Amino acid sequence: MVQPLKPVITHPILFQKDAVTELDQTSQNKELLLEYPVVYIVYDKSKGGYRVYVGETNDIEQRTQEHLGEDRTDWQEFRDNKNTEMLVIGHPHFNKSLTLDIENTMMMYMLGVNKVKTLNNRRTNQQYKYFTVDERSKIFSEIWQKLHRLNQDLFPIEQEIRDSAIFKASPFHKLTAGQETARKKIFQRITALSQAGAHHQLIMVEGEAGSGKTVLLSTLFYRLNHSDTDTPTPTQTHLIVNHKEQVKVYTNIAQKLDLDTDNVSLASTFIKSHTPDAPVDVVLVDEAHLLLTQGNQGYTGKNQLNDIMARSKITVIVFDRKQILKTEEYRTGSSILKLENHAQQQQNLIQLKEQLRLQANPKTLQWLHDLLEHHIIQSIPRDTSYDLRIFDDAQKMYNALKRQAANTQNGLSRVVATFDWPYKDSHRDQTYYVTAGNLTLPWNLQLKAPRGQGQLPWAEQSQTINEVGSTFTIQGFDLNYSAVIIGPSVKYRDGHLVFDREASQNRKAIQKRTFDNGNRSYVAEELLANELNVLMTRGVHGLYIYAVDDALRAALLAAEQH
Repeated sequence: MVQPLKPVITHPILFQKDAVTELDQTSQNKELLLEYPVVYIVYDKSKGGYRVYVGETNDIEQRTQEHLGEDRTDWQEFRDNKNTEMLVIGHPHFNKSLTLDIENTMMMYMLGVNKVKTLNNRRTNQQYKYFTVDERSKIFSEIWQKLHRLNQDLFPIEQEIRDSAIFKASPFHKLTAGQETARKKIFQRITALSQAGAHHQLIMVEGEAGSGKTVLLSTLFYRLNHSDTDTPTPTQTHLIVNHKEQVKVYTNIAQKLDLDTDNVSLASTFIKSHTPDAPVDVVLVDEAHLLLTQGNQGYTGKNQLNDIMARSKITVIVFDRKQILKTEEYRTGSSILKLENHAQQQQNLIQLKEQLRLQANPKTLQWLHDLLEHHIIQSIPRDTSYDLRIFDDAQKMYNALKRQAANTQNGLSRVVATFDWPYKDSHRDQTYYVTAGNLTLPWNLQLKAPRGQGQLPWAEQSQTINEVGSTFTIQGFDLNYSAVIIGPSVKYRDGHLVFDREASQNRKAIQKRTFDNGNRSYVAEELLANELNVLMTRGVHGLYIYAVDDALRAALLAAEQH
């Protein structure tokens, strides 16, 4: 019987001049490890956590000696620490392209490990088509499982990493063809504009929820800040996102990759700390639909995008009009068209059209589109790839979600709801609850996070399985399974969804908006529809729905039974 081909991994070897000699003398698979392409991991541990480097080489002996002789600070620190160790990984099917791909995937995983504080890599190595590409996922999982058995602290279970927001936003993801086309065009435009000495230029990337905007922006931020990657020109690049949970994620990425964390901020922080007289080279803005278009207590200006562009030579924004949630962020259709035309005239308008988040078939995606865009309820199609369920009992929905969350293979699962129940962030001595049917749970950000989890995004904190999330904690993130409580602000009347601002507690969506001409009017119907859109597009593998409105719940249940 032929034995299946499996990865070969050395036991930890001290990272010193006779490391490979030790490998030669102790390994039963020395030919595979010494004479063929391998992937290797160099790491040390301190009180702050692990410092890691991932590499690949055709000659581990020569490469090890090169690293030991490097004068780069990180390699000096590895060399000076007598406890630095190295793991060497081989496989009978390794070739150059596959080891580059495994190296890149390993970098992506190590970035998502909570105990890893620094990843010393400087380049990405995404590979596309090659002979053994179909084996990559299987081989990598086998490698990771074996590493997990060697060191569970440094190599936790795969699903734990894949659930982390930092993994999902990693700049080491292999870009899709659409994302790579967009990246190349943005780099080309930055190069051309920089060489021309242009100022106040706007590059606009549009895409709906799940179209890959965040990974694209994270990749741009990483590559533009590394002069030894294929960056257009040396740049001073800042990243802005008007979402505190997302700022945590990007700051964590910057820390681990030894980038300047001061270059990651909220919009108001950037505007206050820079002036139009000394514009920075490039500003990347994630979730640009969250930028303010009028002043508030923390911002005395009138338009954050205009203020950012005044302080930047080139501004790259990613934008989704269907995720504008507050009156202070609101843009009219004509103002969005003006932005698009401005970018288009400069050959700077890019659109991402793929759906990369929801792992559903086209009929299910169309059902969601009809519900969220046209506000009609069609018959729910059968879909073996996506778990879409309607519930007539909120407690049963919560129980089903907790079963998914308890299964480590299913990953991160949380309950979210429209902002239709009272909540005041300033009143921390009081607990606010969401009550839907026979289910009552506290709103987000109220239960105490376990020790060591306070800096994680809301959904990754373990106690939040017992809370209800909102757009304020879940926008920009995804879940494997999402249970959505559609509150009383969304009703079903005369064959359509309608949005009732009187039933919403989202003050920032239901108050009147003052426009440039001085007129004041409500825009709540559009903003509440956007709120529902954000909540309903979080679940990668499944979406559970409970509607408080009797007519809406009945219509959804009827659609499921057809």
